[in-house]
Amino acid sequence: MNLMGQTLCGCGSVSHQSGGQISLGIYEKALPHTDDWDEFFAGVRQAGFDFVDLSIDETAERQSRLHWPTAERRRVRDAAARHGVQLGGICLSVHRAIGPGSADPAVREQAAHIFEDAIWLAHDLGIPVVQVAGYYAFYEDSDPGQRERYVATLTQATTIAARAGVMLGIENVDGQDVTSISIAKEIADEVGSPWLQIYPDIGNLAEQQLDTVAELAAGQGRMVALHIKDVRVGEPRRVPLGEGIAEFSAAFSELARQRWSGRIMVEMWNDDAPDSLQRCSDARALVSTWLANAGLLATPAS
Repeated sequence: MNLMGQTLCGCGSVSHQSGGQISLGIYEKALPHTDDWDEFFAGVRQAGFDFVDLSIDETAERQSRLHWPTAERRRVRDAAARHGVQLGGICLSVHRAIGPGSADPAVREQAAHIFEDAIWLAHDLGIPVVQVAGYYAFYEDSDPGQRERYVATLTQATTIAARAGVMLGIENVDGQDVTSISIAKEIADEVGSPWLQIYPDIGNLAEQQLDTVAELAAGQGRMVALHIKDVRVGEPRRVPLGEGIAEFSAAFSELARQRWSGRIMVEMWNDDAPDSLQRCSDARALVSTWLANAGLLATPAS
């Protein structure tokens, strides 16, 4: 196990219980959209979560966060601290649109700048992990050089991450690029930096119809955090938790076998729902029960 990853992320440590201790977090888009950060972080706490992962996606609004001035970065960090909420990660899904493996050198350069800006944003916010989307060049026709170009751009990003002290974690995704933990591990091994590890998506394993237990076993010692969602084949998003095909019981039993400890983020999309806080609270209770059944302990809700 990469010891640096353990120090930064609290991951991979050995528990004296049958399994590990888990800190539960929530995805930003699971909560009501608001421009008031105090209101937002209060909602995270009200729903019972320890941390939140912020999103930098394909929208101009969230991409603008990459260029927040120092005062805004301090304002967000201070608001989180006031409510006792950790900023767990940045989900850098904007790379779905601006592919690090693009055939266009200008797009690859833009993707590289996004990596750099996101890493320094994470540094300034005190965020330990930037989640790297496993899309080579999602909106382009596939070509034999996409993976090589993706790896080259990612390798460049790891040199910045090392200087900033921010971990990068590859997410296995829907589509046809980094579709498994095994592929993510191959890329991390190829890059060869301790600052590049894996941030698995358990739901995407099921959506890709892969063996969840075998994939998590392949990632042992390299998983800096995990996120979970429910899915159906062809539906990688917005499936209510517990109503899809994600193999949570098997996944959590495998994590217990590994004595894995760390952060698990619940990925939901409730930002347009009037009862989003209740949905988040219910999801936390459900996941806590599943973890307990596998011998894993979720930290108590505040």
